[in-house]
Amino acid sequence: MLHLTKVAFGAASLDHLLERLGERAAQGPIALTTRNLPKRHAEIAGRGSLFWILKHQLVARTPIIGFDEAEGGRVAILLATETRRVLPAPKRAHQGWRYLEAKDAPADLADAAAADLLPATLARELAGLGLL
Repeated sequence: MLHLTKVAFGAASLDHLLERLGERAAQGPIALTTRNLPKRHAEIAGRGSLFWILKHQLVARTPIIGFDEAEGGRVAILLATETRRVLPAPKRAHQGWRYLEAKDAPADLADAAAADLLPATLARELAGLGLL
């Protein structure tokens, strides 16, 4: 299985990101536009996820439903309406999207309550040290 990563541009916190995605999801599947169709899109559509990078950490993932055409010859990455928190994992910021192999993807948090056990800053620091 293959995934994509993308910086959560403009999101001040994980809660802010989840709120923004929730607002967009209320209208149906979310469409993010990009210039180019990933060459390995067949490996991703319906199986992979878009992992969100926030403050140099992978913090959440949204399943990718598929890919479609968008205005101006661009490509739409179609995302499911639910976003799941993942165990924070270090990841350098980048422009656009990048591939993420399944073996390198962080695991989902068992439930939202587990995410609240540690403050986000502490979770980031521990993940940066490789302890979380």
